[in-house]
Amino acid sequence: MATVQPGRTVPAMRARPTPGPLNRRRLLGGAAYAAGALALPVGLAACEKPTDGGGGGGTVTFGSNYSDEVPKKAVAEVLAASGLDVKINTVDHNTFQENITRYLQATPDDVFTWFSGFRMQYFAAQGLATDISDIWQSIGGDFSAAMKQASTGTDGKQYFVPFYYYPWAVFYRKSVFQEKGYQVPKTWDDLKALATKMKSDGLIPIAMADKDGWPAMGTFDYINMRSNGYDFHVSLMAGKESWEDNRVKQVFTLWRELLPYCQPGANGRTWQEAAQSLGQKQTGMYLLGMFVGQQFQGEVAADMDFFPFPQIVEAHGQDAVEAPIDGFMISSKVKNVDGAKELLRYLASAKAQNAYLRSDPNNVATHNGADTSGYSALQKKAVELVGGAKQISQFLDRDTRPDFASTVMIPSLQSFLNKPDDVDGLCKRIESQKKTIFAS
Repeated sequence: MATVQPGRTVPAMRARPTPGPLNRRRLLGGAAYAAGALALPVGLAACEKPTDGGGGGGTVTFGSNYSDEVPKKAVAEVLAASGLDVKINTVDHNTFQENITRYLQATPDDVFTWFSGFRMQYFAAQGLATDISDIWQSIGGDFSAAMKQASTGTDGKQYFVPFYYYPWAVFYRKSVFQEKGYQVPKTWDDLKALATKMKSDGLIPIAMADKDGWPAMGTFDYINMRSNGYDFHVSLMAGKESWEDNRVKQVFTLWRELLPYCQPGANGRTWQEAAQSLGQKQTGMYLLGMFVGQQFQGEVAADMDFFPFPQIVEAHGQDAVEAPIDGFMISSKVKNVDGAKELLRYLASAKAQNAYLRSDPNNVATHNGADTSGYSALQKKAVELVGGAKQISQFLDRDTRPDFASTVMIPSLQSFLNKPDDVDGLCKRIESQKKTIFAS
């Protein structure tokens, strides 16, 4: 019988925030979308390790950043049904990401939660992850070719098992739009006109939060892809473009046009708090990932809808969609490699993904054979949104080097939200730091 040992949950510390981003032009397959202080935080420093060193019959330790209530409960239920003895070590999401390198270099868990694409490749290239190509020999037929690509390192080997994905879009309450007669904006001008109307109606048009450092990245990504295109965006993330380019400055200039319509004090607000303002009809719109739905229940959840980020330049339309993939990896210092691989085979199954999404229906399964019959209207809409995309991005802090995202982009975007007038100076500082980091 499966046993799950919860382990300790580390209190939130409110910190957070890889070579060339993947070409993600189609990531849909069937119905499925074709993660140096002197001391580590408690929970990332050293977990108790089994001493059996191999056989799958021993304990498998599982490092989890699923720290919010809904996903934490959902993953615990999935692991409890695995048939394995799993010890869960839950760490606050932001703390986990900020300390991931030191964690993997020290005494990591056997299996850990992480992200596909560049951020997976980055740690695989450093020898901090275990090659699981043998697992993909048996599960490959259950995923799209592009999903396998998103799980593949620069050496051509697989290091990642994808679990679910979630698109970023602009969320709103249907009842608010119906009561006020608002229309879903198709273009940038439409969006600003809608925001103006909402403001005159006494609503704060756009919810905004960036206390955790990463939510504002989604706004930058979409404005950049809508105004300059996907190819320029991924090239910029790869360090191949100058942040002093006028095209980048235009992104911040456009963003500045929206700031009068955004919640003030974004740097002091968590994404959960911003989501609650949307649920309470204090704000009219909120750009975030589908996980925003974790904050809503009952009638409020049923009242939620979303629309794709509006067009800015006709040539780029609404072609690109931001849709990160979350999943699992095995650390290079794994103690129970057989057990860890057995767990990943289970997590790669439609059974495991179906079980997770029953408890956390705010994502979309990656397995081609996952049961979509019980999908909510938002999940079905998410599948359509991603399926119709011409390009897929993963998110700023997954499409670039983690050190650049964490040490440069987080403080830079927070600085912009506080003082948006000096775009030239901001871009100059980012470019200077980018050169240093990407040259290393």
